Amino acid sequence: MKLFRSTLSSSYKEIPCGEVRIGHSLNTKEEEFVAKRRETVFQSLQVLKIHCSKDEVPNIALLGSGGGQRAMVGLLGSLDQLKKAGLLDCILNLSGVSGSTWCMASLYQEPDWSTKLDPVIKKIIKRISGPKVSWGDAFAKLKKYYYGKDLFSLTDVWAVMVITTYVKEIDEHKLSEQWDQQSKDLFPIYTVIDKQCKQSKDDKDSWFEVSPHEAGYSLTGAFVGTSSFGSQFDNGSKKKPQDEMDMLYLQEKCYQVLMDLADMNLSVLNGKDPSHFDQSIRTNLKDKMVPAPLPESEMRDYIDAGLLLNSPYFSVLREERHIELIISLDFSEGDPFMTVRDAAEMCKKLKIAFPEINIPSEEVKKPKDFYVFEGQNKTPTVIHIPLFNVVNCGGKFGLFIE
Repeated sequence: MKLFRSTLSSSYKEIPCGEVRIGHSLNTKEEEFVAKRRETVFQSLQVLKIHCSKDEVPNIALLGSGGGQRAMVGLLGSLDQLKKAGLLDCILNLSGVSGSTWCMASLYQEPDWSTKLDPVIKKIIKRISGPKVSWGDAFAKLKKYYYGKDLFSLTDVWAVMVITTYVKEIDEHKLSEQWDQQSKDLFPIYTVIDKQCKQSKDDKDSWFEVSPHEAGYSLTGAFVGTSSFGSQFDNGSKKKPQDEMDMLYLQEKCYQVLMDLADMNLSVLNGKDPSHFDQSIRTNLKDKMVPAPLPESEMRDYIDAGLLLNSPYFSVLREERHIELIISLDFSEGDPFMTVRDAAEMCKKLKIAFPEINIPSEEVKKPKDFYVFEGQNKTPTVIHIPLFNVVNCGGKFGLFIE
């Protein structure tokens, strides 16, 4: 999805300080939030009889993987159980990709949702169980995108015509506006990846995060204000402003290959020649598999982070966030350990601290309900919780990839 035009190169060295912030430190407003949230975490730990000094309060991040509507509902259920166990207020960050971000976008519509989670969940479930967005409303939104944006693309069409069929609403809230109403909730971090960097296999530059205050490259350290995300920049200064993107657009994910496959099947069913779609699929797959050098480009394209890693590990592995415990909720329908293994492999390549991932061979296809991969020194501990496990599924694992 084409979200951000700038003169950013793969090294980002040419951009002076200005409206583009170059640096690895946290945004000042995020630092202020963390200080307040740690007080909430401290009080919650005391209630749970987990005693520590205020300086020893752990920074805990909760991750939601992709998985479409399954991930959306799964994250809702997980948050509900954390709330009932008194653990939700022990968590600092909530980060997601794909379907988990659909859940996050719905939650953060409600001011201080974590204090009234039960009615908020019921409201969301009622909505996604209800009627779809009408064609009239969808078309009106599409017109609004078309006439209001400099860059109108397939992304806009996909967001309005496809994503709304899952979330059952047209969410026009802005992330920065939503956060102005929040004071007691987990700090949200939405994640995507840079398409050009993914194709060049530059894992460090691929990871892009969108928080209430800033949007930018998690590991490289180049950020713009979230309300400016989508505007044009030149040499670090805003050249041409655009309205801040709404949450419907930020929830979008676009799979050209899947769309071509669907059109190819329809062609066969209608007795038409599907060769055009076959060639398109081959071209897109080739583009994804063959690395190409990253050119100097005015346009950066961002796509679903699940295409590289189906969990937002790298948003919370930023060294300056000092995360000590990562709770990974994996809603994948395939290999239940793929995300944590891939994260470990990428971290090793990028020399980022990550615990060793050792899984008994007999549990690879029949996983337990949770795993603790313990970190040492400054390495975070990871609690990995696969949705499909022996407790939830018994002996039925038909969804797992052999």
